[in-house]
Amino acid sequence: MGIVTVELEVTSSLPAPKLFKVFGDFDTLAPKLEPETYKSVETIQGDGSVGTIKNITYGDGIPFTSSKHKVDTVDTNNFSLTYTIFEGDVLMGIVDSANHHVTFVPSADGGSIYKHTVVFNCNGDNSVPEDTVNLMKEGLKKSFKGFEAYAIAHPEAY
Repeated sequence: MGIVTVELEVTSSLPAPKLFKVFGDFDTLAPKLEPETYKSVETIQGDGSVGTIKNITYGDGIPFTSSKHKVDTVDTNNFSLTYTIFEGDVLMGIVDSANHHVTFVPSADGGSIYKHTVVFNCNGDNSVPEDTVNLMKEGLKKSFKGFEAYAIAHPEAY
């Protein structure tokens, strides 16, 4: 099985706890903030904690229709979470699963660094095409910037 690792880092002036909290509202906010990317996020099983399974239906701006993922960890003390995409056309028929590791790391200036690592577990000798990697990185960065802008515009909520 081939493994492809993709890493993204984005700095923010917002503190890690605030960003972690706004990302906790992903299911509700993502379709509102980025309808071209996310049509809906539906909880199939669970309450949002570890073991929860969700279905994402993607918008017209994404070349995929859906994915299912399972929440693996939520660490509120370290502002991190992990989840695994295990089903959907987003896996392109060449990826068995994609493990996402998201962390908001406090920085010395009071802001934070958004770190998102994706480990693709590919079938056989397959690899994730470079254009797909670039599309994903740009999408993750765009999503982060949307959530950051929302948190700045709604300081009373976070």
